[in-house]
Amino acid sequence: MNARLASALSLASLVAGCGSTLPPKELVDARASYQSACKGPAAQQSPAELHVAKQSLDVAERAFADDGDSSSTKDFAYIATRKAQLADASARADLAVKERETAEREAQSVQASQLSDARSQLSTTKSSLEKTQEQLAREKAAREEAEKKAALAMADLQRLASVKQESRGMVITLSGSVLFATNESTLLPAAVLKLNDVADALIKGNPDANITIEGHTDSQGQRAYNMDLGQQRADAVKSQLVARSVAADRIKAIGIGPDRPLAENKTAEGRANNRRVEIIVEPSRK
Repeated sequence: MNARLASALSLASLVAGCGSTLPPKELVDARASYQSACKGPAAQQSPAELHVAKQSLDVAERAFADDGDSSSTKDFAYIATRKAQLADASARADLAVKERETAEREAQSVQASQLSDARSQLSTTKSSLEKTQEQLAREKAAREEAEKKAALAMADLQRLASVKQESRGMVITLSGSVLFATNESTLLPAAVLKLNDVADALIKGNPDANITIEGHTDSQGQRAYNMDLGQQRADAVKSQLVARSVAADRIKAIGIGPDRPLAENKTAEGRANNRRVEIIVEPSRK
C-alpha cells in the first residue's frame, strides 16, 4: 500500500468515526438546559438542585461514551434535561418569592411612613386647630371685655352728663354752670373731678376715637366776646382731658359761642341750657 492510499483510508476511517460519535438531540438539549440553568439564578438560589442536574448530565455523557446514540443515553439525557429545568424553575420561583417579600416589606415600609406622615399632619392640624380655637376664645373674651367696658363707660357718662347718639357721633353735653363761674373760663374744682371721670370713661370706652369739644354760650353781650369765651371754655376742657391722659392729637377744641342755641335766649332757663360744653366722640371708621 503506497502512502497516498494509506492516507486516504485513514481519512475515510476518521470521517466514519466522527459520524458515529455525534450526540443525540436529547443529549444536546440536556447540555443546553444545564448551561442555561448555570447562567440563571439557579447558581445562587438552587445550587444543590443544580448539582443534581450536573450529576444526571454526567450519567448521560458516560452512557453516550459507552453506548453511543442508544435509548439509554437518550433516557439519561432526558432526565438530565428535566433536572436542569427543575433547578432553573425552582431558583426562579424562590427568587420570585423573595422579590415579592421584598416588595411587600417595601410597601409596608412606605405605608408605615405614609401613616406616620398622616399622623404627624393630623397632629399638626389638631394643634393648629386648638391654637385657633384658643385664639378665637381669647378674641371673644377680649371682645366681650371691651363691650363690657364700653357699656360701663356709657353708664358712667350717662351719670355724669347728658349723652345721646347723633349722626356726628356720641354727644356728651355738660352744663356751663357746672363747669365754670359766670363769664369765666377757669374750671370749677367740682368740674375738674367731673371731667376726670369723663376722661376715664372716654379712655375706657373709646380709646382711639377722635373728639371734638365745642364751647357754647348764650346770646347776651357782644358776639365777639361770646365767641372768645366759647373757645376759651373749649380749650379749658381739652386741657383737662389731656391732663387726664386723653391723647391731645385726638382732640379738637372749637368756640361756637351763641351760634347754635338749644333754646330761646329770652328766658333764664333757655339761656342756661345754651351755656354748655359739648364733647363729640366721632364714630369709628372701619
